[in-house]
Amino acid sequence: MSYQDKSIHCSDCGTTFSFTAGEQEFFASKGFTNQPKRCPSCRRAKKQQDGGSHSGYSMSMSRPSRDY
Repeated sequence: MSYQDKSIHCSDCGTTFSFTAGEQEFFASKGFTNQPKRCPSCRRAKKQQDGGSHSGYSMSMSRPSRDY
């Protein structure tokens, strides 16, 4: 598939950012079907705010031990 650079408006700050053909190819290779809605700086800020967790769980959370 041939990709072309796209201009997208960030949903957080409203600036226009480029979603390059290389980024689109990378997203497709990872199986992502949606294009990003935040610019790179807002994505970084969101990750820091969320603690960098992808699944919604903090890395510091541990499972309770089972008593058998």
